[in-house]
Amino acid sequence: MKQPCVYMFANRRNGTIYTGVTSNPPRRAFEHREGLVKGFSSKYGCKLLVWYELHATMTDAIVREKQIKGGSRANKLALIESLNPNWDDLYETLI
Repeated sequence: MKQPCVYMFANRRNGTIYTGVTSNPPRRAFEHREGLVKGFSSKYGCKLLVWYELHATMTDAIVREKQIKGGSRANKLALIESLNPNWDDLYETLI
């Protein structure tokens, strides 16, 4: 699946949030869930896919990622809660 996507992973409800971008959402989600991505997400246990947004182009996805990363934590929480108020793991919706 090649689909530009911006996503957020968390370690728990209202916990640590990691925001990223990918062209292959199922693969990238699997890597985060299994701790294969070394760095911030594995250090803080961000394994729950709590929000994602698909885009037509990678350029659009990167612009959106930068917008989200530049925003406040409150804005990130609002995005998550608007799509996923229970903070369910959305991994199964990708595969």
